[in-house]
Amino acid sequence: MDPYSDQNRKNESPLDKKANDEETALPDHSAETSSTERAIPEELKPEPQPEESRMPPPEQPDDEKKDADPALIEHLTDLRKQLIKSVVVFLVFFIAVFSTINLWFPYVTRGYKLIVLSPLEVISFYTTISAAMAFGLSVPFVCHFLWQFVKPGLTQKEGRFLSLYSPAILLLFVGGLAFGYYVVNPLSYNFLVKLGKMNFDVMITAKEYARFLLMTTMPIGLLFELPIVALFLSAIGILTSETMKKVRKWSYVILAVVSALITPPDFLSQLIILIPMIALYEASIFIVMKTEKRLVPEAEAS
Repeated sequence: MDPYSDQNRKNESPLDKKANDEETALPDHSAETSSTERAIPEELKPEPQPEESRMPPPEQPDDEKKDADPALIEHLTDLRKQLIKSVVVFLVFFIAVFSTINLWFPYVTRGYKLIVLSPLEVISFYTTISAAMAFGLSVPFVCHFLWQFVKPGLTQKEGRFLSLYSPAILLLFVGGLAFGYYVVNPLSYNFLVKLGKMNFDVMITAKEYARFLLMTTMPIGLLFELPIVALFLSAIGILTSETMKKVRKWSYVILAVVSALITPPDFLSQLIILIPMIALYEASIFIVMKTEKRLVPEAEAS
């Protein structure tokens, strides 16, 4: 027995005595925890997961990750080839047209008296006109190259449609260019020049004439593709003849706005464009109706 224990107990401070009493009063949680664990039935205890299930999934090897890359690379390579061929064809036509500019230049200007404000404007005018004509001549080749690129990704119905109507697409575009060049351009040009001569000395620069010529030809060529666009949307089930009839009035309004945007700001030019556009819209309805009537017996037979 320690003779100094009584003496040490006497020397304890009141705070130390209080701390010792609190430690004695604390319950033993370990015993309660063990009794609680024993109270849970074995069937309800969660099964320990194996170490393999807790491990992260193995990473895919680099070979599997690169499986999709060759297809994408091949697709982009094919696109690059078609674009390069299109650019080459355009450059060939551009060089040919630019080198023979003195032969066809009088036909483009129609004998109008044009002026240039600087020596560089001559080159600018020749370049613009040559590029426009080279683009028009290269359109069939560019369309063929684009067709070769998109053909593998098209459905059977889309591919059959484009293969059948590709000549019509080209003919309508050329017809629109011819209509703009031979009808819209001279009528609107003469009307605007006569209107200006009432109060001004009219002098047309070569640059402005080139811009006016492109404005009255290229957009009209694109607008003449309306029947083909309507027929294509009908072939893939997006557009019907009944829908076109229901929105006929709104379509006329839209065509009027488009004709006002792509033509010079005179009523005569807009009217000259609007009338053929309305006729093409009605022709589109007629073509779609004929196509639908032809497809109904085929669907019933199948």
